[in-house]
Amino acid sequence: MKRLIQYFCAIKLDKAVLWCYLIWYLVTVYFYFDSSPTLWLNAIGISAVIGTGLLLSVSSGKPGNRDKWQTFRLYLMPFCVSSFSALIKGQGFIVFVSPKTKETLVSIACCVLFLSFVLALKMTKERGFIKV
Repeated sequence: MKRLIQYFCAIKLDKAVLWCYLIWYLVTVYFYFDSSPTLWLNAIGISAVIGTGLLLSVSSGKPGNRDKWQTFRLYLMPFCVSSFSALIKGQGFIVFVSPKTKETLVSIACCVLFLSFVLALKMTKERGFIKV
């Protein structure tokens, strides 16, 4: 738990935005979940192919010099994109925004809650209430 708090105390804006992407994705999966194995197997396949391509494109060629979280993200992103696309197909989405106001507000609220949590942690650390 301490490592997680340390991580969020030190998180930069770019990574916080990626967390918001994940939160938006998870909220959408919650509302539009489809148990079809084909959908998820296709997403895994696309993730394997595209993730490997992305990994090769950012690789320095030196073995053992990879950031494990970056590698995880490079495979997770194509999985999320492909499954998100399949889940929202024919649902009336505008780009990534649900046509149902409630769903969009839940996604926004979860992202705002997350960013508020991170900001509160950073302020608490700054004032010396948290020692990490």
